[in-house]
Amino acid sequence: MIVLKDMAKKQKGKLFLLGFFAILSGTLIIGQSYLFVTIVDYIFIKDYSFPEIIPLLIGLLAILFARTLFNYLSGRIGIKMASKVKRDLRNILLHKFFASPVQLSIQGQSGKKVSVVMDVVDEVDSYFSSYIPQLFQASIIPIMILIFIFTEHIATGIIILFTAPFIPIFMIVIGNKTKDKTEEQLNKMGGFSGKFLDTIQGLTTLKLYSQSKEQNEAIRKSSLSFRDSTMDILKIAFQNSLTLEFISMLSIGLVALDVALGMIIFHDLSFYTGFLMLVLAPEFYTKLRDLGSAFHTGRGSLGAANKLENELASTVKSVEWGEQRLKSSTPPSIEIRGAEFSYRENDLFSLQNINLLIKPFEQIAIVGKTGSGKTTLLHVIAGLVPLSKGEVFLNESPRKLYSEKDWFDGISYISQDPYLFSGTISENIAIGGNTNTAREDIVRAAQKAGISELIQSLRNGYDTPIGEAGRGLSGGERQRIAIARAFLKCPSIILFDEPTTGLDLKTEHILQSSMKELSKKSIVITVAHRLHTIKNADQILYMENGVIVASGTHKELLRSNEAYRNMVSVQQGGF
Repeated sequence: MIVLKDMAKKQKGKLFLLGFFAILSGTLIIGQSYLFVTIVDYIFIKDYSFPEIIPLLIGLLAILFARTLFNYLSGRIGIKMASKVKRDLRNILLHKFFASPVQLSIQGQSGKKVSVVMDVVDEVDSYFSSYIPQLFQASIIPIMILIFIFTEHIATGIIILFTAPFIPIFMIVIGNKTKDKTEEQLNKMGGFSGKFLDTIQGLTTLKLYSQSKEQNEAIRKSSLSFRDSTMDILKIAFQNSLTLEFISMLSIGLVALDVALGMIIFHDLSFYTGFLMLVLAPEFYTKLRDLGSAFHTGRGSLGAANKLENELASTVKSVEWGEQRLKSSTPPSIEIRGAEFSYRENDLFSLQNINLLIKPFEQIAIVGKTGSGKTTLLHVIAGLVPLSKGEVFLNESPRKLYSEKDWFDGISYISQDPYLFSGTISENIAIGGNTNTAREDIVRAAQKAGISELIQSLRNGYDTPIGEAGRGLSGGERQRIAIARAFLKCPSIILFDEPTTGLDLKTEHILQSSMKELSKKSIVITVAHRLHTIKNADQILYMENGVIVASGTHKELLRSNEAYRNMVSVQQGGF
């Protein structure tokens, strides 16, 4: 749960400095007012010569410089606090997104998540950079000024004491409205960001189905809605400023009226004291007014904090990892006992009572109808999703005891649509290794993956740039780059998720040869439909509705399982 006050309290050293600077600033304000009034009194009332007041002028300049310095240091501390809090919040959000990428990828829009990480977190800034420093100054300096005023003129102190509470009252009323409006604005901004990114990513599809104009109108409406919510917040800000200015001016006017009566009508107030009151009263109300403006932005930060809290409250359970090392150079045995999993609560689909033993160097094939849970089981084996029940064992020890880094260093996952980043072909293959991967190793991996000849035919060879998500390459070429990553990594476990779907026979043959080469040193687990991909597997798992209903070799399943037999018959041209 995000509580901004608690996050501020964690930076006790900076809070102490803010309080210390506020006390110094209050002392300097009183000293500045005293010197300024004294100088005016000496020159215009007591006829002092200019040389006689030079020390006072030097003192006044020194105080003005020191006051400016402390205000700067106070603001700098607030900025540093805001920077640390924003960094911590972004780390928390990124850790959440990285911990359960598969589940989170199906929840909401990417644009909304980016908006939360960037824009919503930035909204928290003003609470620490503006509101907290102003809170310290408004809590300490006005009290110091009021005490000093009471020692000089009680009537002015009483007027301030009765008028000052109106500022925080209006501040709270308007601030609560700001908080609600800010939450509404952030929701609309997230909706607009998500809609815009979705449209950009699917622009080709929209063009092909003549839906681009409709989406353009939807984006326009979303943009206007965000604009209107932003203008509502600005209206409240202007109302807040107007109200605070009005109260401050009225209060200062009452003080001025009392001073005028005392000096002109009743003659019981000296020029020095009356002028000092007129100088100190604006300083008192200015601090409260500044707090009111900072409170307005601070309430906006609370709205952002609520938005972040809701985002973090939806955090899904992540896979548990430990610190033990996977020391064995050979593939580990993998055993799944009583595993259950679903992507969401009350989801109609779920894996149920999965029990599975995979021995080192085995080739496993997972088959079944679309939606039977094949890819989800692959995610469980890969450690991408947490189990709601059951456990995964490596070499008869719970996987959660082992290091996450060690596990993922020894595993490769090749989907039917592997992701390639904007960069060169060499850089995309090098992802499978480490930052110091030699070009010779990259070329060797590409040769084993059957893509070296194609790369060399390009003008820039391995330095040929490719677009985001592999734009400019065919599906088979992206698959072979992904397999080149696996050859470079030399993993002990390789997971293939329908890698040959939609490929021509030549490309499929190349991939089959690469997969066979990889299987010599690894456990290979393949989700596939085609018979020639699965028939030589050591163990075939046939799934229906999230359950492994049968397992065995190709020949064993042909004899024992009618559904598998029907699937094979259809592929062979039977009915």
